[in-house]
Amino acid sequence: MEKATLKKLIDVAAGRIPADLVLKNARIVNVMTHRLINGDVAISDGLIAGIADHYDGHQTIDLNHHFLAPGLIDAHIHIESAYVSPEEFSRLFVPHGTTTVSTDPHEIVNVAGLTGLNYMQTAAKQAAMDIRFMMPPCVPSTPFEHAGAHLTAKDIQPRLADNQVDGLAELMNYVGVINNDDTMLDEILAAKATGHRIDGHAPELMGKALNAYAAAGAVSDHECMTIEEAQARLDVGMYLMIREGTTEHNLIDLLPIVNSANARRCLLVGDDVQTKTVLSIGHLDHSIRLAIANGLDPITAIQMATLNAAEYCGLADRGAITPGRRADLIVVDDLQHFKVEQVLIKGQIVAKNHQYLLPVKRTAIDSVANTMAVKPFSTSQFKLNLSGKMIRAIQVLPGQVATGEKHLQPTVDSDHDFKFNPYQDLVKIAVVERHHHTGNLAVALLADYGLKHGAIASSIAHDSHNVIVAGVNNEEMKAAVEALINQGGGAVAVKDGQVKAKFALPIAGLMSDQPGEVIVKTQTHFDQVAHDILGIPANIDPLMTLSFMSLAVIPKLKLTDEGLFDVAQMKFVPLEIAN
Repeated sequence: MEKATLKKLIDVAAGRIPADLVLKNARIVNVMTHRLINGDVAISDGLIAGIADHYDGHQTIDLNHHFLAPGLIDAHIHIESAYVSPEEFSRLFVPHGTTTVSTDPHEIVNVAGLTGLNYMQTAAKQAAMDIRFMMPPCVPSTPFEHAGAHLTAKDIQPRLADNQVDGLAELMNYVGVINNDDTMLDEILAAKATGHRIDGHAPELMGKALNAYAAAGAVSDHECMTIEEAQARLDVGMYLMIREGTTEHNLIDLLPIVNSANARRCLLVGDDVQTKTVLSIGHLDHSIRLAIANGLDPITAIQMATLNAAEYCGLADRGAITPGRRADLIVVDDLQHFKVEQVLIKGQIVAKNHQYLLPVKRTAIDSVANTMAVKPFSTSQFKLNLSGKMIRAIQVLPGQVATGEKHLQPTVDSDHDFKFNPYQDLVKIAVVERHHHTGNLAVALLADYGLKHGAIASSIAHDSHNVIVAGVNNEEMKAAVEALINQGGGAVAVKDGQVKAKFALPIAGLMSDQPGEVIVKTQTHFDQVAHDILGIPANIDPLMTLSFMSLAVIPKLKLTDEGLFDVAQMKFVPLEIAN
């Protein structure tokens, strides 16, 4: 800040000169003191100058006693999960009150390496929202799959040292951390040496193993599903990130743990929020509404998405309505319905009545397009050679990224291959390597996905984002994968060998270059086809659910391009169960 700017700020705060903008007659949510204050808020050069009964300004807006709260901050989210570019993400999420996000570009970096990170950071500069980046430490997430890139401590250290990123993103390879894997230790030490925070990711980790993980430096976790897990994180000094996304709904289950003693160690985060979700129900504004509706004090709920997040992210310049902080502010109708009416970023009104008011400038996507590098394959590669024994199937758990392990007897044809049985909720699933023409193609069985006809293939397959496909037979699966390759990534739905729906995602096979409304229309049609024509139940998100079936860092069974993987044991397991 220049001296002249500081002098003006002080003069405005003292009431000696008019403010650039005064928000008059506000009911100010003071998250610092947990109280409401009636008054005016003066703004100078994008900063809050002061709060008083009266300020004069060159411009004034009468809030007519509506509530004024700090702009919302998401401390852990993946932009790629919204299927949009960073510029479009800002356009869609800002009207819901989100003014800052700390994003982990883990998905695109696993596809395109540091080129993917460069693209995201360049595009983010076009956004009104402050999009801040963490450095993905697990590329690939595990050594049990092929990703598009392989990063080491030597690759990430310069970005940490130059503060191009705010820290080390979620340590997904938590097993490697607690077992002193050299690669993970080197990356942790790189973050520690530069004074950066380290986000955690440790589903179901408890006891001494959790102690080891926290001792290594992980300071948060967003993967808790039970009160016991949540309490264990708080007890070892970690921040508890309470997640409410498109398919991960943990808020209601975890909310009872929040009390006056620990609330300041709890955050509201989205993690994975699709465009259709933010346009229909919102983002952190929805989480706040949900928390309040389930009994949480309104100001505490707001703290969890503002001040707590700012402090966790090391952003002392925002997160509260106090003198000297950024004028990132939201106007809401009341503290029960929490409908965001206006959004200001650095004192500028950027959204009103859920409409983004700024032009959207888009960054070229050439550097992260054309990422489908699949070696030619045959229908026979989807064949299973089954002896008739019981098998272990990946079991879909609706609303969770975790999966179960289901033991059952599949129907087998005369050629010893799996045969789809319409009376048994079991289909084939395969992962096809798509980055290096390796030819890797692994096949297993998927239970409780609900697919009854055809196949769905997608280039979104966490976390290495190879091609994932589920289908009732080999021919349908091959047709779906071939259509996906020809499309250049995204998703396709096939029945009787014909494409019934498609969802193009040209940015690394993960994101669209189209406006969010177009994406929602396309995805809605895709989902309708998946539900109405392919038979997937309405309570299962066809694409996001399928995308997590390869996530080999969350229990229990997952499938990578190298085979069926037991996450709890961290080893590959056979499809058939020995007698």
